[in-house]
Amino acid sequence: MTVRTGRHFLQIPGPTNVPDQVLRAMSAPTCDHRGPEFAALTTRLLDVIRPVFGTSGPVVIYPSSGTGAWEAALVNTLSPGDRVLCFETGHFSTLWEEMARSLGLRTEIVPGDWRHGADPDELARRLAADTDHSVKAVCVVHNETSTGVTSRIADIRRAIDEAAHPALLLVDTISSLGSIDYRHEEWGVDVTVSCSQKGLMLPPGLGFNAVSPKALAAREQAGLPRSYWDWGPILEANRRGQYPYTPATNLLYGLVEAVEMLNAEGLPEVYARHARHAEATRAAVRGWGLEVLCADEREHSGSLTAVLLPEGHDADKVRRIVLERFDMSLGAGLGKLAGKVFRIGHLGHFNDLTLAGTLAGVQMGLHLAGVPADPAGLPAALEVLSTP
Repeated sequence: MTVRTGRHFLQIPGPTNVPDQVLRAMSAPTCDHRGPEFAALTTRLLDVIRPVFGTSGPVVIYPSSGTGAWEAALVNTLSPGDRVLCFETGHFSTLWEEMARSLGLRTEIVPGDWRHGADPDELARRLAADTDHSVKAVCVVHNETSTGVTSRIADIRRAIDEAAHPALLLVDTISSLGSIDYRHEEWGVDVTVSCSQKGLMLPPGLGFNAVSPKALAAREQAGLPRSYWDWGPILEANRRGQYPYTPATNLLYGLVEAVEMLNAEGLPEVYARHARHAEATRAAVRGWGLEVLCADEREHSGSLTAVLLPEGHDADKVRRIVLERFDMSLGAGLGKLAGKVFRIGHLGHFNDLTLAGTLAGVQMGLHLAGVPADPAGLPAALEVLSTP
């Protein structure tokens, strides 16, 4: 049995490291979720969470994964047979499309190469051709966790507006919320989907929908079956500081603390920190002589970096060696990227020295796995980190 010393480096793109402050908040005694103390907490939480989404409107919180929040976005706004455009930008975008299809929606995939984000020009062409407005919704993953590519949501909204098309815009922010600049209201997003275990620095267990007035109006006509996911009973109960079911009380304690941490740092500073760590990581990758999977400079993720290995080298071997030798977890390649890439998560509760240690471990792992990697990679990253 191998005895581990020091702390495990959890450098997957989520779940992320949970700060001690959040763990302590979650360890508070569970209170009566029908009582006045919890009602006050709920009212306060629903107020302070809105700026994280960039909205002044309602945010629905479920005891669920992000997958549950996907389903909520679909069933509250659409009807069986509705036509939905789904951009294929990576593994998770394909899962969202599969869910939509399984719910009885008529999905149309906009194919992609997994190295670029959603294409606003292609969206404009398709919506211009949709003269009878049969497309009812456009589904886009803001930050594709499997690829490290961030779609330009403001440009997607512009394409919809220029086509004067009434389609709803549904956006997955599961690995971007609280890490990458996001503006639900300003960008005209109708439903924003997210979860707790990434930029919000919590364990898994909370799903979110930020909802526009247009989406609430769509709910009145939506015909997909819904019960647990129905926004109506939740929003009504929330007005009293309550939920129509037992909420994840202790996770909500932690969420209040996590939002306070984000606010103490300042959301613009949080986004700048993530962008700086992403830049340093890309400097390391290029210094090693390897390739960042994201192929568009405008679409690099601030949350994670996917590293493409040369032909004939196994990314899972690198990950296995890094775990066994240095007690660090890196993200696997998913779907058609399995074995071809590994993913370095640099989001959430994270600082310069943690990134420096992460990249040192990756560099040693590449060497031990026999991947040709120039040792200049780590100094290149340190140069970025040490620049004022």
